[in-house]
Amino acid sequence: MSDHRVLLLAHGSSDPKWCATFEKLAAPSLSSIPDAAIAYMELSQPSLDDEVRRAAADGVKSITVLPLFLAAGRHLRKDVPAMLERLSTEHGIAIELSAPVGEHPLLGDAIRHIVEESLTQ
Repeated sequence: MSDHRVLLLAHGSSDPKWCATFEKLAAPSLSSIPDAAIAYMELSQPSLDDEVRRAAADGVKSITVLPLFLAAGRHLRKDVPAMLERLSTEHGIAIELSAPVGEHPLLGDAIRHIVEESLTQ
């Protein structure tokens, strides 16, 4: 087991179909990155708190949180950093918040590919 863990963070929803969409989106990463996990900010399980607690119990020393958000709104500018600071202090784990996936230039290319594919159908 690694001393570093990647958590893919989604907002969360009370709708199980919404969560299933994010779990499907996360599946390729979860299957290729050892011990990676998906966590939800609110309304769904496993929560971010649960996954950080599990990482601490597993002896993990650092976590990278990759938000599955399109942009950094209020949650990513204020709420999530405050949650991560609290969790880092509570569990003695260094936690880094990455930029949301929506800011990565490859996502724009992926969207273009999907649009082009839909035009040929």
